Amino acid sequence: MKKRILVTGGTGFIGSHTTVELQQAGYDVVIVDNLSNSNADVVDGIEAITGIRPIFEKVDCTDMPALRGVFEKYEGIQGIIHFAASKAVGESVQKPLDYYFNNTVSTINLLRLMPEFGVKGFIFSSSCTVYGQPDPENLPVTENAPRKKAESPYGNTKKIDEDIITDFCNSGAPVNAILLRYFNPIGAHPSALIGELPNGVPNNLIPYITQTAMGIRECLSVFGNDYDTPDGSCIRDFIYVVDLAKAHVAAMERILEGKNEERVEVFNVGTGKGVSVLELINTFEKCTGVKLNYKITGRRMGDIEKVWGNVDKANNVLGWRAVHSLEDSLSSAWKWQQRLRERGVM
Repeated sequence: MKKRILVTGGTGFIGSHTTVELQQAGYDVVIVDNLSNSNADVVDGIEAITGIRPIFEKVDCTDMPALRGVFEKYEGIQGIIHFAASKAVGESVQKPLDYYFNNTVSTINLLRLMPEFGVKGFIFSSSCTVYGQPDPENLPVTENAPRKKAESPYGNTKKIDEDIITDFCNSGAPVNAILLRYFNPIGAHPSALIGELPNGVPNNLIPYITQTAMGIRECLSVFGNDYDTPDGSCIRDFIYVVDLAKAHVAAMERILEGKNEERVEVFNVGTGKGVSVLELINTFEKCTGVKLNYKITGRRMGDIEKVWGNVDKANNVLGWRAVHSLEDSLSSAWKWQQRLRERGVM
């Protein structure tokens, strides 16, 4: 019998790609998503890729009665991968209470239900934002680097959730967890059947780049060129979303097979290489042949100057590594945008 996994936020960007990888690895997937930043049509794309239609329930994880109903309806859930969260740095500065409520209550509700329904494993979608701006001697940043004061309410919710999960697992609850601190996911499935399609104006860089290249957005803003970096723009670790999805499968296997060495384990998930925003734009132009209309604007509140990860632990302990290039990722994102145009979506 297939092991059943609950994926919250499973119609979202990372959640949908992880659902594909889970199904291809032989898991049975139940998706819950409130569709606040995604579309139910994504389930069709997952089915087209894998030949299997995942179970989908439109549920908000902050709604405890509705969430409990999912566990009652679908027996035998063995693990949870928790993506459901509000995730825009800038918006979190403007709407902090919304972020604190959504991102922490959803986590608490899931953890409360796990012992009651015998769910053993919890994989949490964390973020490199918990490191804040690492000191120069801590770059590339390791899992042992100090977590710093968050630069945004969004980043702070990730720190708070990590603490909630850790305290719960260490309280004697029959639950093990893995916190995946990942960097900047980009790209789309090579089939171009699923990809990043936020509702409204994108908050993430890549969909804004591809929409600008397509002529949907007039101009891309680069927030600051006066940072202490080689070209003045922020530096990030951009990881292909399919590589990232595979890391979640490896983490879930580790917990369900009892290979975890601690109640709560932490892994960085990235490429181990820093790329600036301007480098990213130049690479996109080279691998697609499309010239981008962009302008330099002022810095954006909440942005970190530079961060990229040391991923040795994920490579050596989790048995996972990123294998796709930046060019692969950007080409897949552009292919996805072209497919959306063909479908008349945008």
